[in-house]
Amino acid sequence: MRIVLLGPPGAGKGTMASGLKNVLNIPHISTGDLFRYNISHDTELGKKVKLILSSGDLVPDEITIDMVNERIKKDDSKNGFILDGFPRTINQAEALSNMIKLDYVINLVISEDEIIRRLSGRRVCLSNGHLYHIEFNPPKVDGIDDETGEELIQRDDDKPEAISNRLNVYNLQTLPLIDYYMKKKLIMNVDASLTPSEILSNTVEILKKS
Repeated sequence: MRIVLLGPPGAGKGTMASGLKNVLNIPHISTGDLFRYNISHDTELGKKVKLILSSGDLVPDEITIDMVNERIKKDDSKNGFILDGFPRTINQAEALSNMIKLDYVINLVISEDEIIRRLSGRRVCLSNGHLYHIEFNPPKVDGIDDETGEELIQRDDDKPEAISNRLNVYNLQTLPLIDYYMKKKLIMNVDASLTPSEILSNTVEILKKS
């Protein structure tokens, strides 16, 4: 089963992908993870990405497409995969369609107000990466990491003004993909305002009926 996950920042794509990976026994392929893997393993693609990112530029489509193409050819992907973070643009979607035939595009639907509520409430411990939420997953002591006792911070990209910017980028670049895949009759809309377990359960039910 070859699946693409779509949805705005904060919709829960990573959580959904992790759950589906275990249920369907296929790999979760995240472009962010691919970048980190290639950089840490000093591959040719990794060297290019590191140079681009260090200069503050965005990674061009061609490099992202090459990374995804290499990854989905690996043995563990022969029975399918879940793509998270790719494609982000129509150009990437068309490149993907030349690589493989998709089975489903799961679109996580959630309001912008709920996204801002979710993302702006996130707090992180810098030393160990522990992630909290002031409402859904608070630390034992307000503002303090449970393990280290260090002060938690709000990342710059989780501040309301940054979230608005991320949503604008999503609406400009990625939202057109919904129309693109609707025309191909691949879109499955899933309510992402529920709990992670409810979202996963509903998605699995939809996949079973399809």
